[in-house]
Amino acid sequence: MKFSFANFLKIDWILFFAVAFLTASGLLAIYSLSISSSEEGANNFQKQLIYLSVGLVFFLFFYLVDHRVWKNYSKFFYISGLALLALVLVFGITVRGTSGWFDLGVANFQPVELVKIFLIIYLADYLSRKRNKKLGFKELGFSFFIMLLPVVLVLRQPDFGSASILVVIWLFMVFFAGANKKLVISLIAVGLIGFIAGWNIFLQDYQKDRIHAFLNPQNDPLGSGYNVIQSMVAIGSGGLTGKGIGYGSQSQLNFLPEKHTDFVFAAIAEESGFLGTSLVLFFFWVLLFKMNKIALNSKDYFGKLLVMGIFGMLFFQIVINVGMNLGIIPVAGISLPFLSYGGSFLIVTFIALGLVMSVYKRGKKGNFAPDEIME
Repeated sequence: MKFSFANFLKIDWILFFAVAFLTASGLLAIYSLSISSSEEGANNFQKQLIYLSVGLVFFLFFYLVDHRVWKNYSKFFYISGLALLALVLVFGITVRGTSGWFDLGVANFQPVELVKIFLIIYLADYLSRKRNKKLGFKELGFSFFIMLLPVVLVLRQPDFGSASILVVIWLFMVFFAGANKKLVISLIAVGLIGFIAGWNIFLQDYQKDRIHAFLNPQNDPLGSGYNVIQSMVAIGSGGLTGKGIGYGSQSQLNFLPEKHTDFVFAAIAEESGFLGTSLVLFFFWVLLFKMNKIALNSKDYFGKLLVMGIFGMLFFQIVINVGMNLGIIPVAGISLPFLSYGGSFLIVTFIALGLVMSVYKRGKKGNFAPDEIME
């Protein structure tokens, strides 16, 4: 096929500019937080620039490659993901209480981030092959099993936040694929009962403390409730226009914990105020709105499911992260897309964006006849 520069640039520009604004906001926040940080903290900005550069390369690759090609490798991806999750339990290092990282020397790699994409591809392949069948108990049960295996391995790390994202990905995709709602609700109920019954098995003490702190942070203001209290103080002190870049007292004086990662939203709120966070939330809405539109307009059913799985992943991460910064959702250790510091997270998020843009480029209605869709 002859190369066309116009075809090369066939991307959703509104979605692209929304991501550009969010990424720039994240870089600005990390730069601001590095001003008064230690040498290690000051290097976070330079590292994030490197991660962004790598992420853009992967974005371009997954945008240029026809997304339907990945159907042929879905089982390989899924099995590889399970192997990575098993290996990290044995050879992984512990970061913030979770043994879910490989030390690669120059950087740490968190395989569960990649597993999210692998799960989306495998579920999209499986559900697209069942598109002409009613998703009954057998099909739904198998898709649930596909999701359950990585969830169990992730809970062993333990990483409850990432495990919950895998569950939400499955929920969004099976609902979009037309699964029987009563069956889905029944499976969810069984899962919740099993989780409650296994409270002492699945949750570590620090995770239980987070839930207790959510219910009443003041019970332990210097312990389990400290993160939530400092986050709410930082957000409240930002006022309408914020204290200015580099002048956030809670974040610059290190009262705010995990300010580069889990609580970057609170740091942004303190320095840019209500107006700044409103812009961030607006562009998150644009991101999700455009992704939903791409999924609905795609004639390629595999592409529809692919985008909807990514939509569910990002939607859940945004809601949970912002909610825990506001103190209305328990702290779950979930990063904020495009804004939080982190190599694995940022690179995989751009891989997901590349897949979405590939669907947009090749999957618009009228772009190809039904018999041209790869099965």
